[in-house]
Amino acid sequence: MTHSEPNSGTLERDARVITADHSVAPGEIAVGVVIGRASEYFDFFVYGIASCLVFPALFFPFASPLEGTLYAFVVFSFAFIARPIGTAISMAVQQRWGRATKLTMALFLLGTCTVGIAFLPGYGTAGATSIILLSVLRIGQGLALGGSWDGLPSLLAMNAPKEKRGWYAMLGQLGAPVGFIVATALFAFLYASLNLNEFLAWGWRYAFFVAFAINVVALFARLRLVVTHEYEQLLEARELDAVDTTDLVRTQGRNLVIGAFAPLASYALFHIVTVFPLSWIQLFTHQSITQFLLIQILGGFLAAAGIVASGKIADRVGRRSTLGALAVMIAVFSGFAPTLLDGGTLGQDVFILIGFILLGLSYGQASGAVTDNFIGRYRYSGAALTADLAWLIGAAFAPLVALGLSAHFGLGYVSVYLLSGAGCTLAALSINRALGQD
Repeated sequence: MTHSEPNSGTLERDARVITADHSVAPGEIAVGVVIGRASEYFDFFVYGIASCLVFPALFFPFASPLEGTLYAFVVFSFAFIARPIGTAISMAVQQRWGRATKLTMALFLLGTCTVGIAFLPGYGTAGATSIILLSVLRIGQGLALGGSWDGLPSLLAMNAPKEKRGWYAMLGQLGAPVGFIVATALFAFLYASLNLNEFLAWGWRYAFFVAFAINVVALFARLRLVVTHEYEQLLEARELDAVDTTDLVRTQGRNLVIGAFAPLASYALFHIVTVFPLSWIQLFTHQSITQFLLIQILGGFLAAAGIVASGKIADRVGRRSTLGALAVMIAVFSGFAPTLLDGGTLGQDVFILIGFILLGLSYGQASGAVTDNFIGRYRYSGAALTADLAWLIGAAFAPLVALGLSAHFGLGYVSVYLLSGAGCTLAALSINRALGQD
């Protein structure tokens, strides 16, 4: 190897050596999907939890606790804004240099940005520069996540028997609760083991250090699949390859819009039960942070069970019918949200547990529910960009909007936010059916 050979080439070469004469089994694809998504969600939930417990005091000490948290949530949204841009760039990289190079670059960037945050000085040391650096690294996380799409979930879904498409579709979604559970458990341990000064000074940084190690494991696990000859043949047979983003938007714009709004009920609920309530508990209640994190961990397990159950339900009644029914349930749940969040420890815990159950059932089928609308050659890129837009519209500003409006005008606005997401899902599914694409 010469000194100019890129690190991605080394990793790809090593993966090819290990996978020589090795064929890809469906079970291995499923494992790759879960490992890859879990590592990405771990990174994002580590950042989300820190946005509630650490960043307001560390980077925005000049503001009140509420304002500092709102500022932290503004930076939190930057990754979701950058994500579609990352997808567009990464598709161009894949077209020129290949899927393995794109994936290596994306996960290396994600891990580097995440661990880089661990070394950031606070506002008291570096002033406004610390906020700028945090923002740049957060944007880097978003660009990286946009580039981490490997097509494994689409490959699983398209190779699934017709009567088991819901079951295979949910496998890619299991990474979310796995990543959340691990990130939350790590923060709960650190928060309970250290005093507040130690936690804010250095304890929280360990969670970001762990992310880099997890990314290395996830990178090699996924490269082990994507460099195999059989995997490449499967992708080619299904026309799962990158296309020009401009061409995608021009020819498939309607499908992108429908696909982005169809899962919005689930995406709106996503941060309303994970990130937002932690900030609310921190700012406006006396409930123990550690105990609340443990409740959220239990909620993560319930969400995982809900995701698995969604596969069985969707195969029985249909994926889109499942999404529509869950949107109605989320709309009903939104009516009780203010009462539960304002109902003391018991009410807040009930809100979390019910919310996670609904999240699992709906999120399990939220990915690619209408991506079969795309013409074959656009499906790979269309699935990635559709997810990016859904995250941007439904989840990017959820903690900021929910906390800001609730703090100033009352918890009723949590209901409004969830209700709007449910309405968008039902409208998108109705339009999809009216166009004869159901």
